[in-house]
Amino acid sequence: MYTYIEQRVLDVADYIIENGATVRSAAKEFRISKSTVHKDMQERLRMLNPVAYKQVKRVLEHNKEERHIRGGMATYRKYKGER
Repeated sequence: MYTYIEQRVLDVADYIIENGATVRSAAKEFRISKSTVHKDMQERLRMLNPVAYKQVKRVLEHNKEERHIRGGMATYRKYKGER
């Protein structure tokens, strides 16, 4: 694996862990696709840093459990005229 890819994987992992970030927000922050974030976190990070992989996995699972709530609140704000 190229060095710049390894560094990106570790940077994205740190960002997700520190901020409790979603895949979408991490992708936006690093200007990469959501698919790339998923591949980096699911496959590449496991090989590079198993400890960080477990931490990222916990954050992403937590976000997945809450996404229906966030979606509902976004819809609520949309129809209330808020942003």
